[in-house]
Amino acid sequence: MGLSEASGRLPAEARDGAGARATPAPEGCAGSHSSAARGLASGRGRRLSVEEPRPRRQRDTQALLPVTQAMELRKRDYHVERPLMNQEQLEELGCWTSATRTHQWRTWFQCSRARARALLFQHLPVLAWLPRYRLRDWLLGDLLAGLSVAIMQLPQGLAYALLAGLPPVFGLYSSFYPVFIYFLFGTSRHISVGTFAVMSVMVGSVTESLAPDENFLQGVNSTVDEVARDGVRVQLASTLSVLVGLFQVGLGLVRFGFVVTYLSEPLVRAYTTAASVQVFVSQLKYVFGLQLSSHSGPLSLIYTVLEVCSKLPWSVMNTVGTMVTALVAGVVLVLVKLLNDKLRRYLPMPIPGELLTLIGATGISYGVGLKARFGVDVVGDIPAGLVPPAAPSPQLFASLVGYAFTIAVVGFAIAISLGKIFALRHGYRVDSNQELVALGLSNLIGGIFQCFPVSCSMSRSLVQESAGGNTQVAGAVSSLFILIIIVKLGELFRDLPKAVLAAAIIVNLKGMLKQFADIRSLWKSNRMDLLIWLVTFVATILLNLDIGLAVSVVFSLLLVVVRTQLPRYSVLGQVPDTDIYQDVVEYSEAREVPGVKVFRSSATMFFANAELYSDALKQRCGVDVDHLISQKKKRLRKQELKLKRLQKSLQKQTPASEGTSVSIEVNTSVRDVESNNVEDAKARASTGNELEDTAAGGQEDAKAPDGSTLKALGLPQPHFHSLVLDLGALSFVDTVCIKNLKNIFRDFREIEVEVYMAACHTPVVAQLEAGHFFDASITKQHLFASVHDAVLFAVQHPRSDPASPVLMTKL
Repeated sequence: MGLSEASGRLPAEARDGAGARATPAPEGCAGSHSSAARGLASGRGRRLSVEEPRPRRQRDTQALLPVTQAMELRKRDYHVERPLMNQEQLEELGCWTSATRTHQWRTWFQCSRARARALLFQHLPVLAWLPRYRLRDWLLGDLLAGLSVAIMQLPQGLAYALLAGLPPVFGLYSSFYPVFIYFLFGTSRHISVGTFAVMSVMVGSVTESLAPDENFLQGVNSTVDEVARDGVRVQLASTLSVLVGLFQVGLGLVRFGFVVTYLSEPLVRAYTTAASVQVFVSQLKYVFGLQLSSHSGPLSLIYTVLEVCSKLPWSVMNTVGTMVTALVAGVVLVLVKLLNDKLRRYLPMPIPGELLTLIGATGISYGVGLKARFGVDVVGDIPAGLVPPAAPSPQLFASLVGYAFTIAVVGFAIAISLGKIFALRHGYRVDSNQELVALGLSNLIGGIFQCFPVSCSMSRSLVQESAGGNTQVAGAVSSLFILIIIVKLGELFRDLPKAVLAAAIIVNLKGMLKQFADIRSLWKSNRMDLLIWLVTFVATILLNLDIGLAVSVVFSLLLVVVRTQLPRYSVLGQVPDTDIYQDVVEYSEAREVPGVKVFRSSATMFFANAELYSDALKQRCGVDVDHLISQKKKRLRKQELKLKRLQKSLQKQTPASEGTSVSIEVNTSVRDVESNNVEDAKARASTGNELEDTAAGGQEDAKAPDGSTLKALGLPQPHFHSLVLDLGALSFVDTVCIKNLKNIFRDFREIEVEVYMAACHTPVVAQLEAGHFFDASITKQHLFASVHDAVLFAVQHPRSDPASPVLMTKL
């Protein structure tokens, strides 16, 4: 079994390098060192026969089987027989033609009834799925899921508005308008759009930095004018929502949904973890009842923590009621969540712990009078009904545009990540570009109705799925339920303590804070991803959410470039009895084929790592190519100077009367010169004899082209005659890559090593042709379909006669 040798035996030098026909290797790793050359055909044998090797244990088992069963097993062996093939022959055999380019933009201007219908259904998906809605199968589940989500969305809307630095009622608005808009334009069936902690804290950082409390101090006591402050912050948040929506709709219409692919999973998880820490710190002032200064920009989180630590010891006695309220609410919420986890199998829907806690806390606050007796801060008046739409303020666009783009990208990344998870789980497709449009319209229209930017919530989406939700009808039901609360029931929560909302926010951070466990798992699985995670987390904590995201994305992209500049370079050897070539360092049985060096890089070669590729190649080949070339040029230069001196000395001996010129060509022999001056040479016998001796030596050295070989110049020759470049990792080539490949051919031919390429993909070959890589000296006959084809050809065609350099490059 192995590579068929029926078509010929190894060339003499390959046989000498490999030794005589090797005996079978013993079991284990101590195989025969001559197995690298086993199975390489030579001479006219240009057919490749490969059998898949059987494990040694299977061979032993077959020896014990009956003859008929052993023959049946052998029939199942993998066996291929084909001619040795270079790229030119492959293209001729496969009738290769360049792929015709399709101009997608031409279809944009085509108009037909079918196209108009398809565009309508693409941009308004509700028209496609609502007529096919399974009323009997899905309605009950969607109603229960919508009610469950609404019960969660009520307290979260109130709490996350507080997180955004806005009055709580605007969280209810943001839980109604965007959800209903997404019902019409979204493609995901299970995500719950609305307020989200990460988005809220990003909005809060904008409102608190552009409208800090210090700008609204009034009176002798320096109290904050909360009405004026809240009015300015609402205008900022709604204008920001309009800008976020414009960015998302614009990116969706130009089909820019792929931008989220640059946010890797470790980056997103680290970013949300850092945002959860930001959320936690921002709620400390409500938990402890502190009055803190507004901090924004880099290190704002550090300044906030330091201020909390400095003010907390002096205000403990005055805020005991607030801390007790937050502590009791937090304990109740944790217990209810633990109970839901224990009884998940037996409950048709989770116990609405947050809603029950809010109702109970509101009742206790109203009955006991927490604000009047203990100074506990409460939500305050919640106006009934909806607010009229208002146009955004164009004067704020310049100061908000940077924040808006960051929030747009982060919101979309969170939404599309969850959407794809649920789509994969339930077997449907989510259109990333339409998701951008749907989310953008939700924010755009929501901003006109005084909402702040939203995304989707992981906890509510999981509840919507587990409660039986099948479509976005569940989202429409939850938004209608929120509408009823806004119109009729919102004012009942005016005595709700803000400390309870803060406790609800902190308890809901449990899922994101558990992502700290990623550090341990990434340490074991992928250190590079761990580095991205840590840099993202630290940058977001120290530099705030907007700058931190930019730094994280830039760092992750730079890390990709760095990783392409540090690939694994390998010298390959043949695995015995196969046509497979692997790294000789990793595979102890892999043997280099005598006279042939096979080199491979694990990354594509382009302008950033082309020079590194060339340096690694010369280093791994074990030959100082540059030094050898410089020595060769130096000795050729000395040889040329020596010949010129010889020609001058001959000219001096020639009488002026003869007027005979002497050729200075390298190939001109001294005897030709002497034949033109026979009589003069006889007259000067002694001088002529000396010159003849000198000329004979010069002639031997300057004989072209034999005189320019490494052997003739007294330089060491490489221990291999052929170099095979495995280019299977190339995904594209640029001009620098093409020039580098040409330089490799030139340099190794200078030291009498022929270069071949193997395993290029068809698009790469087309790019090489477009870059004018192939010419008279480098043809497609130097490019082979596989590494084994190239190695076979190299063994059959060892180092050519250096006297015929043209024959070295033409196959």
